[in-house]
Amino acid sequence: MTRLRPPKKRFLLPMTPSSEEIRALYRDAMVPTYNFSAPIMVRGEGSRLWDLEGREYLDFTTGISVCSLGHCHPRVAQAIARQASTLMHCSNIFCNLNAPRLAMQLSQKGIQGKVFFANSGAEANEGMIKTARLWGSRHGERHEIIVFHTSFHGRTLATLAATGQPVFRQGMEPDMPGFVTVPYNDLEAVEKAITPHTCAILLEPVQAEGGVFPATPAFLQGLRQLCDQKKLLLLLDEVQTGMGRTGSFFCFQQYDIRPDAFSTAKALGNGIPLACFQLSQELAQLHQPGLTHGSTFGGNPLSTAAGLAVMEAFHQENILENVRIQGAALRHGLEELQKKHPVIREVRGLGLLLGIQLDDALPDTVAKCREKGLLTLTAGKGVMRLLPSLKVTSQEVQTALAILDEALS
Repeated sequence: MTRLRPPKKRFLLPMTPSSEEIRALYRDAMVPTYNFSAPIMVRGEGSRLWDLEGREYLDFTTGISVCSLGHCHPRVAQAIARQASTLMHCSNIFCNLNAPRLAMQLSQKGIQGKVFFANSGAEANEGMIKTARLWGSRHGERHEIIVFHTSFHGRTLATLAATGQPVFRQGMEPDMPGFVTVPYNDLEAVEKAITPHTCAILLEPVQAEGGVFPATPAFLQGLRQLCDQKKLLLLLDEVQTGMGRTGSFFCFQQYDIRPDAFSTAKALGNGIPLACFQLSQELAQLHQPGLTHGSTFGGNPLSTAAGLAVMEAFHQENILENVRIQGAALRHGLEELQKKHPVIREVRGLGLLLGIQLDDALPDTVAKCREKGLLTLTAGKGVMRLLPSLKVTSQEVQTALAILDEALS
């Protein structure tokens, strides 16, 4: 009989463990998919985070655009606490009070379509991809989806195959078939890639993970016209750009177009895992109960209670106005820094999703900002990404600019 070996170490952590004890536990117990040398965060409030040693940080990452209303937003925290003491989960065998109400609000803010709730952006994008193939199977066995270089759509096998950055799927080949990759912002390349097998075009209005590249109005509006002409579906990945991040509730609204379907996630639950895709009324009719799609946790009472609180904040706290004001102020400040620091080659983005293209100084600059109390992200090659809270204040914007100025100096 095979005898199980005991683990190499047993950790008996003190009541208040040190950072090194937590890191040691991570090394022994968790799959090493993340670099765990960064600070260990224990508390958050608004735009601020505090680590295990008590150091305070100005957070311009917001959990990668998740805690967009700020950490521990009172309205959201209270809604979660109330729901957690009432009913957290009952499965989608039963309807709950929150999901239909949240779906209706999202429909009214979106394309007046129908909503499916999931847990993550990757799941929401998977649902759109499946829907596009369902639609294609009814229209001449069309299954190919045109996607774009430097895109990012998730880490499942299908969304990785749709992602235009091969580095994320090295060693996991063969790719799932059915995706054709072309250059971003190149309408002619898209038109050349269309074949009798094409059913849809999938893209991010702003390629956030790929380096903060916004679509040009001519490109996105041209794609809508091309889809209408060729009888294709236009699918938008608004996982990071949705929920007010770029200055409108959904980014596509700034381009004066209407997709056939779109996804959103991250900020929808302000920290509670919650995502969705929204389909046009026509596309929604392709799905059948119990057959075409489902989710165990998606849209449960707890996550949708958080989503309803987020929507309430948008209605009552002038979120979009603040995004437009502070987004313009932050961009202006970054462009002034560009004049002072030649290492900044370009500033780009929309609203409070901004990227700074740096000339071979990215790792040092990110590290120096963190040492000085400002948390930032990277995106693509040589790009610092800034994702402050949508409720960020003018003073916090100026503090971030001053720290960045010091780091670049």
